Amino acid sequence: MRTLNFGALIIGDEILSGKRSDKHFAKLAELLGARGLRLSWVDYLGDEEARIADVLRRSFASGDAVFSFGGIGNTPDDHTRQAAAAALGVDLVLHPDAEREIRGRFGDEATPIRLQLGTFPRGVDIVPNPFNRIPGFRVRDHHFLPGFPQMAHPMAEWALDTFYADLFHRNPMVDKAFLLTGPNAYESALLDLMQRIVADYPALRLFSLPSIGADGQRRHLELGVEGEAALVERAMDEIRREVERREIAWRWRD
Repeated sequence: MRTLNFGALIIGDEILSGKRSDKHFAKLAELLGARGLRLSWVDYLGDEEARIADVLRRSFASGDAVFSFGGIGNTPDDHTRQAAAAALGVDLVLHPDAEREIRGRFGDEATPIRLQLGTFPRGVDIVPNPFNRIPGFRVRDHHFLPGFPQMAHPMAEWALDTFYADLFHRNPMVDKAFLLTGPNAYESALLDLMQRIVADYPALRLFSLPSIGADGQRRHLELGVEGEAALVERAMDEIRREVERREIAWRWRD
């Protein structure tokens, strides 16, 4: 049974400058979570061809499944197609399936400039775009999608359902946590407990989230684990017994 990490590349100077807010990270995390999957990493990049190509060389070599958002248009500030071709060591060509989609969308108005939207690295497959038929492309488990959410998000969902259904809900994950309060409910005082849980339950993800009020005072510490349900129950029982031994007040997180 195969395993995959999932990553995201979110590309665009407008994101890094703050002119536009990123909508892709939260949506991709939602789409993956609904299928029992999760993101392992996210990179934000500007429209700089050499930097994008360097990141893609590493991600192609990693074997991860990657969703790349933005930069596949045909304007001078779009560099993702060129960067992908450079990372793959191939040239850019008009993809016949992309050409067919674009001609189907524009008919006699499918000008050479519009057909540039279907110019992709040689050897890739297209990702259909149900919004306006201008496709993205995919290669080596990398899915290159537009920056427009109304286009990109249905395309990402199609890619997940088409290529990764065998991974869905394979190991249903749960997370549970306590809210700890009192003078000893802070991270450094519980570091030994956290280290023991991490060592004893390597398949789980431990998280520790302090909450600070507007007055700068500590409100509580959220301490919990995420993973397979039976292991979560065992780890949380161990955490509960230890915090009770240390006379730390606790309650379940809602």
